[in-house]
Amino acid sequence: MNINAIICTRDRNNVTQTTDKLLKYLISCGVKIFLMSGAKSIFAAYKSAFEKIDPADDDIVIFCHDDIEIRETPENFKKKLSDLLNLPETGFVGPAGTAHLGENAVWWDMDVWTAGKHHGKVLHINPQGHEYVTFYGKPDDVVVLDGLFLAAKGKTIREVGLDKPDYFEGVWDFYDIHYTSQAFLKGFTNKVLNIEILHNSRGELVGRDSWHKNREAFIKNNKLPLKLEE
Repeated sequence: MNINAIICTRDRNNVTQTTDKLLKYLISCGVKIFLMSGAKSIFAAYKSAFEKIDPADDDIVIFCHDDIEIRETPENFKKKLSDLLNLPETGFVGPAGTAHLGENAVWWDMDVWTAGKHHGKVLHINPQGHEYVTFYGKPDDVVVLDGLFLAAKGKTIREVGLDKPDYFEGVWDFYDIHYTSQAFLKGFTNKVLNIEILHNSRGELVGRDSWHKNREAFIKNNKLPLKLEE
């Protein structure tokens, strides 16, 4: 079983310190890295790299942001990743998601969060540069996952597909909700991966017009809510 990581970055020849640290960490884990830049969309980047990798059915493929830090020993990281993905029902795994995607298609919706439907945790950095933990809930099965880190087996990804839906106008947003919801609708079980990840971002993407347009398009073209059976 091989582990591959596909990472999009602005300039592959001049990466940030955060990205450089991530790459070195993944290399220490024995992960083969495909660093992508200059693609027309995140969908195109992921699909192009996946086709170049042409992974075996049981190989693991990671899709992750370039501004994260994984705080696990390489041994723990590989074990936790493979243990979950070796379960036959598993679709995608990631550090945070929800078991109930409501009609607004915002996975971190506060009302759903208060109802105890969110799972996982992510470390963030506030405007003053201090770290804090966003704890959503204990690791569990979910319907969709956040896209800062996603992983799945090669066979699963082929069945789900990586193409951008025609109804998406934006080319960099809502890919995570699309991919993981498609896995759920195809009968896979998405799962929260219990690992510690620092995300050097405060979620500014929600201020982009393309995020809102893709969210609206997703709502119009999908039957919501999506939720696990209780």
